[in-house]
Amino acid sequence: MYRSKIIKSRRWQVVAVVGVAVTLAGIGLGVASAAESSASPTVNCPDVKITVSVPAQAQNEVNQNLALLKTQIDEANQRIVATKGQGGANFIQNAILGPLKDKRFATINRIETAIGRNAAKPNLNAEGLAACTLNQNGGGGATAAPTTAAATTAPGANLGILTNSCDTSKLPAHDGFQKGDRCVSTEFGEVASAANDASLLIVQAPQRVGVNQAFTLKVSTRNLIRDRFLAAGQGGYYVESSVLQNGIVRGHFHTACRMLASTNTAPAPDPVPAFFVATEDSKGGKTPDSVTIQVPGLPQAGTAQCASWAGDGSHRIPMMERANQTPAMDAVRIQVR
Repeated sequence: MYRSKIIKSRRWQVVAVVGVAVTLAGIGLGVASAAESSASPTVNCPDVKITVSVPAQAQNEVNQNLALLKTQIDEANQRIVATKGQGGANFIQNAILGPLKDKRFATINRIETAIGRNAAKPNLNAEGLAACTLNQNGGGGATAAPTTAAATTAPGANLGILTNSCDTSKLPAHDGFQKGDRCVSTEFGEVASAANDASLLIVQAPQRVGVNQAFTLKVSTRNLIRDRFLAAGQGGYYVESSVLQNGIVRGHFHTACRMLASTNTAPAPDPVPAFFVATEDSKGGKTPDSVTIQVPGLPQAGTAQCASWAGDGSHRIPMMERANQTPAMDAVRIQVR
């Protein structure tokens, strides 16, 4: 659980809202895809209706998530066709309907959160609307039906990826808390262009300090709006997709110091660091700035590794547009005497 968190209070503003309720029923998200053959099992999902006013600032995000609910149904129907005869009588329930429920639950929650940023957060009954069933033609297997290019073309230009969803995972679904051996179905989300990718540098750090001697680190960030931090200890870990604002990512950055038992081998990853803080101060942007991190001291002599790295709303390092870019992270070594 995080030890501390720097939070600047926000000033809520009254905003104009869109007075028309939004409903999915009009675009048929609660029924099976018409593209599927009548002989094929298809999923039936409850309508997700938004009967509250949607703030203007949230309209685009809400619409995107409404469209995503339809995409999830279409993908599930395509997977039923593609996996015909696999896995026995419970395959569709375990490998398709179960993961679909998790995805719908997360998407409906994101709609609630989007509205709640500028208005009272509604309860859209995500728990009750997440589960889907098969239509009357449904069963343990799937009858062959025409497939589309989207269903037959593998992602990644046919490079032979292992998977791109939790549909085939045997691990339980991640629930937003800090647990391993789980499968995270949250989509990665929006990725900035190369020029707008987040960047970070530790610009000032001491070379030597005494045991339990307080010191400071200065961290500069660029292309990072430091206003999103979902408390991991309260179920906010890996549950929000990455979101851009004016082309740059919304998130925060972490700073941690750990003592190294050796400088010749990689350290064990599981011990809690000697120091950790997450910085969400509602500042930052495209222009580089710097933040001073106060470290109260390190408890023992030896070599300390102090690192800072950017995170989106779900604590993941923001993805770069290209593979040959350096991610938003930096580290220094400090001798503790």
